[in-house]
Amino acid sequence: MEFVLNTQNVFDYLVQQGLCTQAELNLGQVELKTAKNFNLLLELSNARKLLVKQERPNKKKTRGELVNEWRFHEFLEQFSELNQIRSFFPEILHFNVDDSVIVLKYFDDYCDLSEFYAQEKNFDTEIATLIGTLLATIHRTTFEHQAYQNFFEKDISNDTSKPFWTLGRLTPEIFGHYSADILKFFSLYQRYNSLTQAIADLTTNAFNPCCLVHNDLKLNNILLHVNWEQTSLEPIRLIDWERCSWGDPAFDLGTLIASYLGLWLGSLVVSTSINLEESLRLAMIPLEELQPLIAALTVAYLKQFPQILASQSDFLHRVIQFTGLALIQQIQSTIQYQKAFNNTGICTLQVAKSLLCNPVQSISTVFGQSESELIANSCLSI
Repeated sequence: MEFVLNTQNVFDYLVQQGLCTQAELNLGQVELKTAKNFNLLLELSNARKLLVKQERPNKKKTRGELVNEWRFHEFLEQFSELNQIRSFFPEILHFNVDDSVIVLKYFDDYCDLSEFYAQEKNFDTEIATLIGTLLATIHRTTFEHQAYQNFFEKDISNDTSKPFWTLGRLTPEIFGHYSADILKFFSLYQRYNSLTQAIADLTTNAFNPCCLVHNDLKLNNILLHVNWEQTSLEPIRLIDWERCSWGDPAFDLGTLIASYLGLWLGSLVVSTSINLEESLRLAMIPLEELQPLIAALTVAYLKQFPQILASQSDFLHRVIQFTGLALIQQIQSTIQYQKAFNNTGICTLQVAKSLLCNPVQSISTVFGQSESELIANSCLSI
């Protein structure tokens, strides 16, 4: 019989596993967190907080992801030289493979970056610099290390670590499964042969796996300390390593940049009476406000990891293309979970197409400066 966690039995489970005592449970509180897995946040009577996740057996999309997160923890444990980067990651206290339960220490003094930007409207470039430096440190530390590659190729599930999505040819059956608005996306997507060809080339010929990658590096998977300017702890932490793999660092950086562009695209003023150019110009969060952050992020990344440009001269071009791919994945996610494709989605698709099909010309649009300026700035103080 399958064991299913709930708000009533989770405390008993923790006691049985030796993760807390009965005394700690007195006046303890439990909160259900919205997430793709079943997540519970527990606050014990001594103010200690634990995050308990369980992968539900009927969730095909998340199947095997908690096993992957545990294997990522084992990866860090196996190679002692990685201690230098362990503080960037969540602390796993327990894993039950049979019932697919994982327990982590909860980072109480942190908030996710999407929440921070939504509430504070603080687009400080120093935060982006911290993130770029941290991400580059992870990529550089694991870059072209054969033992690390062997671990991931042997022990991490390929089914949950694939970052790519492609759309096959439409068949008549599709018209019975989607609304007219969503069918418009499929129609627009397949109208552009250059777009489908660019995605195919990027995800096959141009894909260059060479280091540990997160594979789902969105703003809500980045935690910022509430006192990030003064804290002695790590100001930035990366969570939810369930989809990590041995992959292409350009994908991680591109996905992150796409999350920043999502702040802009999500603030568009969209209407059938306004054309695309006007809608982009009237955004509540202008692209010009985000360009310094995206540039600071990338410059910090290249400063910390200059080997990547020496090894891959087209790195920034592929970052731009992966940014476009990630925007299309954002559309796909909206279609899957919200069953919607609206004018914002149309604008996002147009931007994604430009990034994928014209990466060189798109660099100045995304960063607010040229490729040569980005590289020159990254070479300062090296």
